[in-house]
Amino acid sequence: MTVIMSRLWLSLVLTAAASLLNLCTGLHLEDVQRAHVHAPNPRSSLQVVKQWKLFTYNFLPHAPTQDVNFYNPSNILATGLAILNDRIFIATPKLFSGVSSTLNWISREDFDESPVLNAYPDWSYTTTGRTDFNCSDLVLISVYRMRVDSCNRLWVLDAGISRSLEDYEKTCPPKILVFDLKTNQVVRRIDFPSGVLRGESLFTNLVIDETTTKSGTCDDVFVYISDTVEPGIVVYDSIRDTTWRVSHPAMYPDPDFAQAQILNDRFVLMDGIVGFTFDPHKAVVYFQPFATDRIFSVTREVLRAGPISINQVLPVKLVGKKSSQGISIAVSLLDGSLIFSPVTETAVASWNPYTNEQHVLAQDQVRLQFVSDMTIPAQENSYVYVISSKFHRFFLKNLNTEEVNNRIIKIPLSGLKATAQISQFPNNYQTRTYPGIPIPVPLNHYYQLTNSIQAKSLNLAPTQGYFTRPSHSNHPYEFDNAGVINYTVKNPFTALNQGETFPPPKALRNQDQFSFLDSLAASAPEPLNSHQPSLPDYFYQRTARATDSASN
Repeated sequence: MTVIMSRLWLSLVLTAAASLLNLCTGLHLEDVQRAHVHAPNPRSSLQVVKQWKLFTYNFLPHAPTQDVNFYNPSNILATGLAILNDRIFIATPKLFSGVSSTLNWISREDFDESPVLNAYPDWSYTTTGRTDFNCSDLVLISVYRMRVDSCNRLWVLDAGISRSLEDYEKTCPPKILVFDLKTNQVVRRIDFPSGVLRGESLFTNLVIDETTTKSGTCDDVFVYISDTVEPGIVVYDSIRDTTWRVSHPAMYPDPDFAQAQILNDRFVLMDGIVGFTFDPHKAVVYFQPFATDRIFSVTREVLRAGPISINQVLPVKLVGKKSSQGISIAVSLLDGSLIFSPVTETAVASWNPYTNEQHVLAQDQVRLQFVSDMTIPAQENSYVYVISSKFHRFFLKNLNTEEVNNRIIKIPLSGLKATAQISQFPNNYQTRTYPGIPIPVPLNHYYQLTNSIQAKSLNLAPTQGYFTRPSHSNHPYEFDNAGVINYTVKNPFTALNQGETFPPPKALRNQDQFSFLDSLAASAPEPLNSHQPSLPDYFYQRTARATDSASN
């Protein structure tokens, strides 16, 4: 009898503990079991701030919520966030149909685990299901990300594209709306001229550079914008109210990394430059396409110098390599560490360019499956907030609506260590630059490729190998450690930096012109005939064999 009672008591204790775990973490039993099976030693330093199975909105009484083209919760996922003292802003872009509001907010005083989203600033800015608007109105089409400046204003980047993963409707030209967060009113509107747009431009991310601002109104800043589908960086000079565009092969997706894997799901996503962050002390912009294992950088001065000249190459540097693809990156203002998230490893990690230290800040195969944005609020600079979703499930249309599919997560940075480092050399973070010599070891030993500092700490266990390509990699190419490209050799990528003339609009192409990738073959086809329209000489005519194959 005593044994039976002991077993019963143990069962009750275990059941209560499981219930408490679910209550505290918000995880479902299926997620807990999956975490136990796939991640026996997860990094548990993260804190779930909010989480949702599916999003819902604070709809107006007459909203047509039964219309799936207006509201389809299985098509709504978060890609961007901004953290304030009183509110959290969440971007839900129109990747698919049925996204009721693209810019939303929740109160930080709302302690509901899964609060409803409030349209920002109100429902009059929403265009879903409406025909009574034009592009000159103050409306929002599709927002991927937004940023807060030091003047308490919200810069909202509107891509202008509806259903970008379905029929890619160009609803309106892209723009930026700047909101005063005290009044929730638009104080500035920025429309992009056609000269910086390309046929399929998709503006997805932005960086606000206030390093030389003098007015105190944040109207004399520079803004850097990523074009993901037609890869490039658009620079906006707010003093002169002018824009220009630069591009580089590093901003394009790498076909060898087109396929990503998260747990048992594989998906193909050929996204160009999308990860974007700025180190104000070093005046360096870090960026990465999704389809790559590399992070690149370009200086503030280079971006501000205006459009590059003909036959000039944008001076982009290869910062280093990750173990898998990723979207979001951020810079810690404590010590300048680069924060990033490799998707396959479902982790958030940091790398310090001054000490070459690497740390796994958090690893969780359930809650960190696809980190699409991260931000370090000025008022909480010892934490990084990330927004994670099961984007791959939305993308593959195998979403489980009974699981948590969107989360806001808070992760502590290496605050104490960073403070100690700064106290030892308080001015170094503001003044030091990267050494100009390569590391004297094989490339696969370090994540950082342009720094000769030996690593003081590699706090990677049990996730060793997240941040360097394994030595047994079968990658088909050899890379220089500085990302040097020989532009004296005939290469179609060279044209990307020659006045943005490549490729021409789709309307100007014909059956005799094909992808520039075909020109990378060992024997290039013949050039275009003289009677063809005037186009750059890196377009070729199909050979007879290629034409025959196409006709078959």
